[in-house]
Amino acid sequence: PTLMFTNAGMNQWKDIILGTKDPEPRRRTDSQKCLRVSGKHNDLDEVGHDTYHHTMFEMLGNWSFGDYFKEKAIDYAWEYLVDVLHLDPKNLYVTVFEGSKEEGIPRDDEAAGYWAKHLPADHIIDGNKHDNFWEMGDTGPCGPCSEIHIDSRPENERNGVSGRELVNKDDPQVIEIWNIVFMQFNRKSDGSLEPLAMNVIDTGMGFERLVRMLQGKHSNYDTDIFQPIIKEIEQLSGFKYGFTTPTGTDGECKNEQEKIDVAMRVIADHLRAVAFSIADGQLPGNAKAGYVIRRILRRAVRYGYTFLDRRSAFMYSLLPTLIDTMGEAYPELRAQSELVEKVIREEEESFLRTLETGIKMLDKQIAEAQATGKTSIDGLSTFTLYDTYGFPLDLTELILREHGMSVDTEGFEAEMQKQKDRARNAAAMETEDWVKVADGETTFVGYDQTRTECRILRYRSIKQKDKQYYQVVFSSSPFYAEMGGQVGDSGWLTDEGGQSYEVFDTKRENNLPVHLMKKLPADLSGGFTAHIDEQRRRAIECNHTATHLLHEVLRETLGAHVEQKGSYVSPDELRFDFSHFSKLSDEEIRLIEQRVTDRIRQDIPREEKRNVPIKDAMNMGAMALFGEKYGEEVRVLRYGSSVELCGGTHVASTGSIGTFRIVNESSIAAGVRRIEAVTAIGAEQYIYEQEDLLADLKSLLGNNPQPIKALSKLIDELNTLKKQQAEMLKQQAASIRDHLMQSEEVMGGVRIFHLEGDLSPAVVRDVALRIDSAMSEPYLFVAGTVFDGKPTLTVSLSRSLCEEGCHAGKMVGEAAKLIQGGGGGQPHFATAGGKDTTSLKEAVARILQLAKLE
Repeated sequence: PTLMFTNAGMNQWKDIILGTKDPEPRRRTDSQKCLRVSGKHNDLDEVGHDTYHHTMFEMLGNWSFGDYFKEKAIDYAWEYLVDVLHLDPKNLYVTVFEGSKEEGIPRDDEAAGYWAKHLPADHIIDGNKHDNFWEMGDTGPCGPCSEIHIDSRPENERNGVSGRELVNKDDPQVIEIWNIVFMQFNRKSDGSLEPLAMNVIDTGMGFERLVRMLQGKHSNYDTDIFQPIIKEIEQLSGFKYGFTTPTGTDGECKNEQEKIDVAMRVIADHLRAVAFSIADGQLPGNAKAGYVIRRILRRAVRYGYTFLDRRSAFMYSLLPTLIDTMGEAYPELRAQSELVEKVIREEEESFLRTLETGIKMLDKQIAEAQATGKTSIDGLSTFTLYDTYGFPLDLTELILREHGMSVDTEGFEAEMQKQKDRARNAAAMETEDWVKVADGETTFVGYDQTRTECRILRYRSIKQKDKQYYQVVFSSSPFYAEMGGQVGDSGWLTDEGGQSYEVFDTKRENNLPVHLMKKLPADLSGGFTAHIDEQRRRAIECNHTATHLLHEVLRETLGAHVEQKGSYVSPDELRFDFSHFSKLSDEEIRLIEQRVTDRIRQDIPREEKRNVPIKDAMNMGAMALFGEKYGEEVRVLRYGSSVELCGGTHVASTGSIGTFRIVNESSIAAGVRRIEAVTAIGAEQYIYEQEDLLADLKSLLGNNPQPIKALSKLIDELNTLKKQQAEMLKQQAASIRDHLMQSEEVMGGVRIFHLEGDLSPAVVRDVALRIDSAMSEPYLFVAGTVFDGKPTLTVSLSRSLCEEGCHAGKMVGEAAKLIQGGGGGQPHFATAGGKDTTSLKEAVARILQLAKLE
């Protein structure tokens, strides 16, 4: 849904860099909003404590694909920074890769030589592999890089210390503003490097840092990018921003003003990240990218709660200020403002409730720990607060410090590592290098053909979750690769001898269609026929075309505010997520079904235009679909008045869909609804299931011709019986209480009440409560009863016994071991269940023994 998590500009152009796509044009520039919430110098927990890191920033770049390389890239960078922007060259320092003996890579003397044209030798610094050899992961394109740093310290603060000594030392005034990557290698799975087919220039410069330098500020947050938001936070909170930074070690705040300033920076930064992500289509959630957004938002809420006394949602009210600042450059912010505001507000309110719950749980843990003389909370309890309730570790530490206590951080980290290991093991994938069989590029013919002659171009082996399969690239393919919500095709690859090999899925890897196969042909160099599972494809096409019709009908029925927020199209169903702020009524759902079905009955033919310039497509009224990524030329699909940009496969005319039924409508996030529907054979099957359900219901009701009326009568009769039963149980409990009250058994000055027999737990509880309300003297009530063949222990104690140290929950928990069970409860009342009815009397005796009444 969004490119914001693509935290390197090269990712979306990886296919060009690897030589699988035409590099024209070979020179490009871009501006990209992106998130950096992990990795080098970008730990989320540090944002706000310094003045120059952000969760979201605007990354400026220029690119050369096989055109200019090191010399011109360096010359252009110098020209832009010094001649165009007029930065003082005496404050600029650059780093070059010092080389690596282990990998046989020499120092980048070439880059150093080109820099020497512009800078003195003491401004050119050797950098290690960590800082000056750029690579995204264990494999893929990589190469040495040259970082440009600027010393922005005021003259009176330099104290004779050269900026050279502070480069890459985390000094907040000597910072990197631009990185020029000389991409010239491809890292293979065995760790070795091979030259890329063409050299690539990839640069990344932080817009916020650049603005800071141009405006002569010493903090990104002091620029006109952030100050309007911070001023609005001041207005809302009543606190003032003091332009301070933490003076303690490791970013620790030493006074209240520093804490306030960090909180305001965190909120201003995180507001941008969250608002842009939601506007871009990524909603907060509990997994993957959604969880990252939720965590960023919760971190901001926590800072407002703790340091700005914000006990109610407030971040959503900062949105108009953000839109005033950035809405002109990014119109999606203004267009999606209603959705963004609603999502942020509901997330804030939800987490504030979580904070209250977490604080109550933590207070209980603190009391229990202090009662036993402990000065820390164990790691498992802290991790449960964090993982289950979303309660941040730093807030737990803050509250504990106020009570003179600490967190078992080693235990917490151990639990966190266990969770990471579980996730890593579940997702671990071993990818071998591509094995080349033949030259060429893939041609997709799936819009027009269901089978084609082809050759295998390359393949590689994949291992995941102890399963092995292959990714295979064909020269020509009818298989649609998963994209834009539509699942990938499956089918077969048949060799010249008639032997078929299953293609169980088709994915997209760096925009390259790859076919997933469990087994490879013995002879990979021969000719093959690739053919898809046509019946499955037809079912997918019916569902995909139905999403287009549904999209148009939703806007027609609910209003133009409806925008697609996600889709999933498989052979079995379609899911369509859209912006809307209330649950659909039964009447609206019925009307939507009728309007979609009407378009199906009209048998509207498909009108398709390929390679349409995107401006022309938009002028045709085409709607861009969520999840698709568009180039300069697009494919336009029209079914009557429905016009959309879409790369998916579709039916020749709407009549092929047959029928359409909505099976569920629900909320998936604030302001976002989901419709699940079926078409064609799937819809028929759904109707059959409903008919069978109705037939079974009629049969259970004696084939009554009016099943609803008959069922309503049965429900009324059942409710009457329940009331009668409840009255009988009350009478039974009162009778048992009266009988027990005649007991004269006393132990240690305490009245003892025994109860046994076949009784429901509800009756036993009622008896215990009635005895408690009737007794003013010390008593112990113990019941060993059986219900539905299962034993139950019940203990009720007078408050005076509890004050003397008796605890019903602990007593019943201990005695329950004798009946092979467990349980617990409060000090004055507790229950336990088990499996062994033969030991009930022994368990009751154990409770009396634990009471120590003799």
